[in-house]
Amino acid sequence: MAEEKSTDVVAVNVGDEVAGTVEHIAPYGAFVRLETGQKAMIHISELSHGFVKKVEDVLELGQTVRAKVIKIDERGRIDLSLKAMQPKEVRPQPKTEDFEKRLSQFLKQSDEKIADLNSKMKNPKGTKKRVGKK
Repeated sequence: MAEEKSTDVVAVNVGDEVAGTVEHIAPYGAFVRLETGQKAMIHISELSHGFVKKVEDVLELGQTVRAKVIKIDERGRIDLSLKAMQPKEVRPQPKTEDFEKRLSQFLKQSDEKIADLNSKMKNPKGTKKRVGKK
C-alpha cells in the first residue's frame, strides 16, 4: 500500500490540469479528491480573479471541478487553482495621451484659480476685508 502512495505522488505535476470532487470546505479554501485518489487544496485566493468573500460562493460539496496544479510542496501536498483556468479580466489601461491631456487641463485651471486669488488680494476695491466689530 505504501508503494501505491509513492507512485501516486508523481501522478500529477505542476502545470497539469486535473479533475476532482470537492470533499470539504473550510473558511480558507476547499479540499478536492482528485481522480488519482490524491487530496489537494484550492486556497480561497485561487478561486477567482475577483474578490471571494466565502468559499461557498464559488464551490459546493460534491461539485466536480477542473483546476490547474500550481504547487506541490516537499511533503507532497498539492495546491490547485481555478483562477489559473479562467481568462484574466483585462481592464483597459488609460492612454498616456489621456493622462497628459487631463494633467494639462488641471494645471491650466489651477493657474487660473491662483491668478484670480492673487488679483483679489492685490485689488482692495474688488473685495472688502471684514474686520470683526464688537
